[in-house]
Amino acid sequence: MIGVITGDIIGSVYEFKKRFPYSFEPLFHPKAKFTDDTICSLAVMDAILQDASPKDTLHSWGREFWSTGGWGKMFVRWLASKEPEPYGSYGNGAAMRIAAVGWVGQSVSQIIEMSDRFTEITHNHPDGMKSARAVALAVYLARRGMRAEDIREALYEYYDLDFAISDIIDDYQRTEVAEESVPHAIVCALEATTFEDAIRKAVSLGGDTDTQAAIAGGIAEARFGIPEDIKEQTLAYLTPKMLDVVETFYERYEVRS
Repeated sequence: MIGVITGDIIGSVYEFKKRFPYSFEPLFHPKAKFTDDTICSLAVMDAILQDASPKDTLHSWGREFWSTGGWGKMFVRWLASKEPEPYGSYGNGAAMRIAAVGWVGQSVSQIIEMSDRFTEITHNHPDGMKSARAVALAVYLARRGMRAEDIREALYEYYDLDFAISDIIDDYQRTEVAEESVPHAIVCALEATTFEDAIRKAVSLGGDTDTQAAIAGGIAEARFGIPEDIKEQTLAYLTPKMLDVVETFYERYEVRS
């Protein structure tokens, strides 16, 4: 999803560095690049388009773009294996790749079923599973026009989202653990007033900035769409294969952005 990819690219240069202010400039840093968040998100889109195996498609994309990923150690071992198996991850990696499911599913039950299929191949820990469900449902509900406060309530069985970013930012623990990062990324998107606002909030949290901004960007795209200038800058980073997947997915599933 373009919103996910935008967040990934913008957040890529700030990952686990000192916290940057909300007003950081430029929005796209000269050293910004796509990372594993983009690659995995595109793999999910491609698997949906081809009605292909989630595991095989993710494995193929990861190996093809091995050198550009910035992969976690456990996922590297998964990619290196000829017969990859789930490894019980409770990190935020499944949540960052799942946004496309929220545009395809036509009911809450279908979103949950699809989310689980795309998550259990790696992040089969309960915290990994629920983080992906929450993000996919947030995208689904946002694209259907549900108000932000109602989305917070609808996701209560997954996370207590009754907080403001400004209230927690000074004490935020900068981590890749799903339970301690995904709710915050969701709130960045839900309390935002524009797409760019969501991305800036997620990056200004510090820590795993590319993944936080990718998650927030996927939800914010469903809420607000993406300004044309930001969209154009994002797409300029992608390879022809990546662009083809994005264009085909958006056309087939009538994604508005």
